Amino acid sequence: MSDATAVAAAASSKDPGVGLAAVASLRTVLESLEELQVGNARDQGWSWQQIAEALHVSRQAVHKKYRRFGF
Repeated sequence: MSDATAVAAAASSKDPGVGLAAVASLRTVLESLEELQVGNARDQGWSWQQIAEALHVSRQAVHKKYRRFGF
């Protein structure tokens, strides 16, 4: 079983300490993956609007979140 699978399974634990720790870990992974894919999209010429639509957020929200990365 991979670490990601173990963390995902732990997120549904009956123990709130285990479950919440797993959720925090998954949030960190998710943020890293989102940043990677926003960068990939910008490198391939995607507009902020296209990225926002793919993420189901506003263009302003995604631009505000990622403009500091220089994408």
